[in-house]
Order: sequence, then structure tokens, then C-alpha cells
Amino acid sequence: MAPVERVVLIVIDSVGIGAMPDAAEWGDAGSNTLGNISRKRGGLPLPNMGRLGLGNLTEIQGTPPEVQPAGAYGRMAIASQGKDTMTGHWEMVGIRPEAPFRTYPDGFPEDLIAEFCRRAGVPGVLGNKVASGTEIIKELGEEHLRTGWPIVYTSADSVFQVAAHEERFGLDRLYHVCEVARDLLRPPHRVGRVIARPFVGTDRSNFTRTANRHDYALEPPRMVLDEIKDAGMSVLAVGKIGDIFSGHGITWGEHTKSNADGIRMIHDCLDRHEPGLIFANLVDFDMLYGHRRDVEGYAQALLEFDAALPGIMAKLGPRDVLVVTADHGNDPTYKGTDHTREYVPVLLCGEPVRSGVNVGTRSSLADLGATVADLLGVPGTGYGTSFAEQIRK
Repeated sequence: MAPVERVVLIVIDSVGIGAMPDAAEWGDAGSNTLGNISRKRGGLPLPNMGRLGLGNLTEIQGTPPEVQPAGAYGRMAIASQGKDTMTGHWEMVGIRPEAPFRTYPDGFPEDLIAEFCRRAGVPGVLGNKVASGTEIIKELGEEHLRTGWPIVYTSADSVFQVAAHEERFGLDRLYHVCEVARDLLRPPHRVGRVIARPFVGTDRSNFTRTANRHDYALEPPRMVLDEIKDAGMSVLAVGKIGDIFSGHGITWGEHTKSNADGIRMIHDCLDRHEPGLIFANLVDFDMLYGHRRDVEGYAQALLEFDAALPGIMAKLGPRDVLVVTADHGNDPTYKGTDHTREYVPVLLCGEPVRSGVNVGTRSSLADLGATVADLLGVPGTGYGTSFAEQIRK
């Protein structure tokens, strides 16, 4: 059978479907991003994802199970010891879990900060604590403008985030200090991402983050994206995908300003008709609504994506497969502001895909990477079990 020509892999960032068995160890017992949103608002009708089998995976008020789903469907566990963007995406492309990325719940060590300041040419930093990105610029933005010191903060994820005023501190300078931090934060520190967080405004009443965020990730080992690229096919990266993999295995990439912008770019990529992989991350679910515990905002973003799905599906060719999945959970009804340790959905459709196939509960997101490799006819990484034969017509 001829391999699939294109796979369109859309990660709806943080859309979990229920707590994993070890969720209590992460403080996440009872989390269920989709299920709890639907219960909190008294319904969440997602008819297009529902037709593909989403409602068969967890109880979603307003999205009932389908007797005969129009796609293949299942759920995937995260095998790695983490519940963050890089952990989920790296595992998804067949990268075997190593030591967990390091987190710093009490801030970064003084000697590390001192070395960062020395190399970056700044007299000091503000913050150096776990904080919300929007709140810390309100708290420290005016002091940043007075002193010129960058704001450093982290979260429950393995991140070193640097916020600075885009005009007063300068965007190029912010990117430079983040590159310095990236060079410092290699093993044994093994911080997954350094993130530049530029903002504008004159005081705490109007400080606003801009779209010029930039992520600097650890260099990944060889993965499925490399195999696709080396086979002469395209790997088109939409959103933060290029940053997550430090540009490895990518033939083209562009950042997005919003989910709507990401969906527009997915259409543009489909219009290019290039064999290979279109790999998109739609981050608003996580960044704007999950962390901020905005249930209604999250729900509206889901409704908008679901409404956009038929337009994407209409552009699939006869040898194209669409995959919708997530990288972790972020239940906006849950305590705190952190990601949640959840199963994620995997929904597949397109002419090459058998309808009504339940691929079950997969033990790792790497099963999806192995499946994508099989569908495109390229080698996998040896990590993950493909379910391509289950879903092929």
C-alpha cells in the first residue's frame, strides 16, 4: 500500500481528557480539562471533534459518544516524568525520556544568577521566583524601567523566563541575554526552555506582553522530524513547534499571534501541497486560558477550533491524514495555575483512515510519532509502538 502523502498534526495545547493513574503524585487527582469545563459551564458542544470520537474518550456534557465515529480515536498517556510542553512534544516525536527537565520552585541559585548577569552584561535581575508572567510585569515592570534590570522568573515548568520592555530594554538585547541564559542552562541544570517575554507600556496599568516572544529550547536528539526531512519531505512548523525543537527537523516555520492566526497558517500550509508533515501548535488554550483559570475563555477557544475543523478537513487530499491531539492537560477549573497530569486525546481522519477504530489507551505519546513515521514511510526512532495498521483502510 502506498504511504500517506501528508500528515497534518495539530496540537491543541493542554486539552487533557482526564487524570492519569499517577496524577495524585503530581497534585492533580480529579483533573479533567475537557470534562470539567463542560460540567462547570453546563455543556460544551464540540460536534466536529465529537463526530471523530472525542466524546467516546471522556464524559463531555454536550458532546455525547458516537455509535460509529467518523475517525479513529483513542487516548495517550505521557510516559515521561513531566507535564509540560517540551516533555509532551519531545515524547510525541519519538524522543525517549531521559532525566526530567529541572524545575526551580524556589528560584534559581544565586551563583547561577550571578554568572548570568556577568555574561549578559546586566548589573542584576528582578524577581527570580515562580510567578505568573502577566502579574510579574505588573509587580516589577516599573522598577524594571527605573533600573534597567531584566525580570527573571520561572514556573512549575522547566523554564527560565526573562521579561523586559521591548523599547526601553530593546528586543535584540532581550534575545541576546536569553541566548546567554540558554548557554548556561545545560546539564546539570537541564532547563527545558529559556523564554524571552517582551512587553510594552508606561506603567503597571497598561503593561502588555507583545507577540515577539521567543523560546530557546535544549537541542533535541534525533527524532521523527529528522527522518521526515532527511527523506526529502517537508516539515512545516506552525506556532512554537520550531522553538520546541530548536529548528531541528524543520524545513519551514513561522510563529503565530493567536489560535486564529495558527489556523490561517495551517490553511496556507495545506495550500502548498508539499508531501510530508504539517505540525502545528495552537497555544491559546494553555497560555491565555488554562494557566489563568479562565473556564469560559477556554471553552470559547474550543468552540472556535471545533468550528474551524471542517474547513481544514475540506482541504485534505486523498492521501492526507489529519491528527488532532494535545501535549498535556491544564484544567482551568483546578486549583493553582499549573499544568495537570492527564491523558490526551488522539483523533485521526482522512480518506486513508478507517472510521470507528478505537486505538485504545496508548502507553506513550511516542506511539503517535511511530504511527506518523509509518504512515509517511520513514524510519521511526525505535521508541513507541505504531498503530498505523490498525487505522489504515
